[in-house]
Amino acid sequence: MRTCVSPDWRKQSPWLRWQQPVDASPHNASMSEYIIGLTGGGASGKSAVEACFHTLGVVVADADAAARAALAAGSEGLAEVVATFGPTVLGPDGHLDRAAMRRRVFADPEARQQLEAIVHPRVRAALAEACRGAPGPYAVASIPLLAEGGGRAAYPWLARVLVVDVPETTQLARLLRRDGIDEALAKAMIAAQATRQERLAIADDVIVNDGPLEALPGQVIALDRLYRGLAAARS
Repeated sequence: MRTCVSPDWRKQSPWLRWQQPVDASPHNASMSEYIIGLTGGGASGKSAVEACFHTLGVVVADADAAARAALAAGSEGLAEVVATFGPTVLGPDGHLDRAAMRRRVFADPEARQQLEAIVHPRVRAALAEACRGAPGPYAVASIPLLAEGGGRAAYPWLARVLVVDVPETTQLARLLRRDGIDEALAKAMIAAQATRQERLAIADDVIVNDGPLEALPGQVIALDRLYRGLAAARS
């Protein structure tokens, strides 16, 4: 059952409470925590949604941070990257030259697949560990590339998937404003990601973030109420 939260959340929150499934259970009932997968396209407002969950005391494990840790200097992940791509991927300080690596994988799909094969398993393991150990009734795993990285099949321990959705025209305008890039590059960045329809296809819940930033906290509060209820029903 999908829940859709839009900026007129004050009208919709009673509906959200009524729609809580009485037999809700995560896809993997052996998990010690009820875990929500959070995803969205570039400039969708996912980081702002993360901040709202943090404010409510919910632990958010971030895939981007886990990916950086997986390729930190001295890590096994970085050693595997160097073995795969050669020492030219390192900067003078021995750290991964992330800008050069990004350009390389953006231009070479095979290189991108090789890098993902190194990084993604480590990220999944780190997120699962962080969420399992989180206090509170549920935790959030923030995974920008959830749809691109295998979806539910790659993350069977997710109880629900929350997608931050935004119309492509709004996404494009935000990318141009946020990153100071030209329209051609912004469109290429959007095209390199999963489509809006592909993200929505894996969603249990949707935040429609096409309004002002001030509308987000109320939408997250409504979902927090839903998730606490579902987690309690499962335990």
